[in-house]
Amino acid sequence: MSLPLPLADLFQALADPSRLRLLALLREMELTVGELAQVLGQSQPRVSRHLKILADARLIERRKEGSWVFLQLGPADLVDPLFALVEATGDPASERQFEADRARLAAVRADRAEAAARYFAAHAAEWDQIRSLHVAESEVEAAIREALGQGPIGHLVDIGTGTGRMIELFGTTATRSIGIDRSTEMLRLARVKLEEAGVQAVSLRQGDMYALPLPDAEADVVLLHQVLHYAHSPAAAIAEGARLLRPGGRLLIIDFAPHDREELRDSAQHARLGFTDEAVVGWLGDAGLEAQVVRHLEGGELTVTLWAGSRPALRASRRKAA
Repeated sequence: MSLPLPLADLFQALADPSRLRLLALLREMELTVGELAQVLGQSQPRVSRHLKILADARLIERRKEGSWVFLQLGPADLVDPLFALVEATGDPASERQFEADRARLAAVRADRAEAAARYFAAHAAEWDQIRSLHVAESEVEAAIREALGQGPIGHLVDIGTGTGRMIELFGTTATRSIGIDRSTEMLRLARVKLEEAGVQAVSLRQGDMYALPLPDAEADVVLLHQVLHYAHSPAAAIAEGARLLRPGGRLLIIDFAPHDREELRDSAQHARLGFTDEAVVGWLGDAGLEAQVVRHLEGGELTVTLWAGSRPALRASRRKAA
């Protein structure tokens, strides 16, 4: 394992009780500077100085989300051995401090839950209106589960994650899940829901569906669940999702078939009133994916359709040549 600093300097970055406490807290969940200051009972400038030292050592990473900055642990190959060393020491005083910090973290979780509840209450009527127009969510989710199959799904990316429902459902079968949404409020709601659901190995990030903050060939499964009808350029959104797929990866789109509920443009900001199979299959093909119509779910005023695109796997000869 290559270290970003000489070994002595790396341990110097940890040679402060507050910085050890910060790492232990970020092991529990992603947190803002203000939330970390709240738990440690220290000023934000002081906590920020500690965080800069940890960030310079690559032990933590920063991610801007609107006017907020979230902190998370650095690369696993760097931080995991350090936690193993901490656990191996069996220091009772340190563990008591970490446990006290975890108890204070409950107040942060409660604050997040209260803010999420307010946001959900303000938008519940809008969501309920749309849900009432199509088949039950349970039927849609069962169809998605069937389309993804029963086995592990690898690295999951959920574009337009909203409340994080897709990650809540399928994150337990993923090795890692990333949820992306433009709305900071939706991301805060998703954090609360996924924390309550106990879903692990999740990262939530602010981003645009046309310019996702992820590298090429990052994902095994990409979901666009009830997102495409917000896109003024659906083909571009599909191409951007396809960019993330590894060879053999799958892009699954769940959205409405064409409909005439014009009021949804104003009441729910829908840019498109559904999609034909021919249009979506064509866009998937243009993005270099093998496309198919998975299923039509009728039974309400709106029909929900599942479309899938697959990135062709590398041929054996090409793998050997590589």
